[in-house]
Amino acid sequence: MGRKTINLAIAIFLVNLVGNIMPCITIKAVNKHHVVGGDQGWDTSTDVASWSANKNFHVGDTIWFTYAAPLEGVMELKTKGELESCETSNPIKMYTEGLNQVTLEGEGSRYFTSINPESCKKGLKLHVKVLPVRQPIEQVTGVASYSVVEVGAEGPSTSHAKCYKGWSSLVWFVLAFFLLV
Repeated sequence: MGRKTINLAIAIFLVNLVGNIMPCITIKAVNKHHVVGGDQGWDTSTDVASWSANKNFHVGDTIWFTYAAPLEGVMELKTKGELESCETSNPIKMYTEGLNQVTLEGEGSRYFTSINPESCKKGLKLHVKVLPVRQPIEQVTGVASYSVVEVGAEGPSTSHAKCYKGWSSLVWFVLAFFLLV
């Protein structure tokens, strides 16, 4: 067997190794699901202000409202003043299904209150300050990987992974090296 044939066999082996055996590096942006009010849900018996006090909400996170649909509902308001005064005459959006998902799509403040002004006055309102997207977590896949999920009423984290597929330049470099040696 000639030297070039051996080099070609080694190059093919390395291409196979790099392409099929080496794990892919991924970047994961972890988004959280928040159940408003925790186990109690969206209800006047829940201290929503205390529940949200230590929470960080980021772009891409989802907040879930769970409540007894015939008795309660949620509306999103435009301003902090409307929220504080329980002024519900001009909502941005109303939710009345009993289980509603709201994805936090941009930075800034969002204001939610009960559709019932009396429930709002009893504290059933939520000011959400949406922070920038969480910093991605770098991890190696191909090896067992785990997500950390907060316990309690928080739901599982979701992720959007981007896999770096830049191996082709390395593969061609290795192949050229062994063919020219």
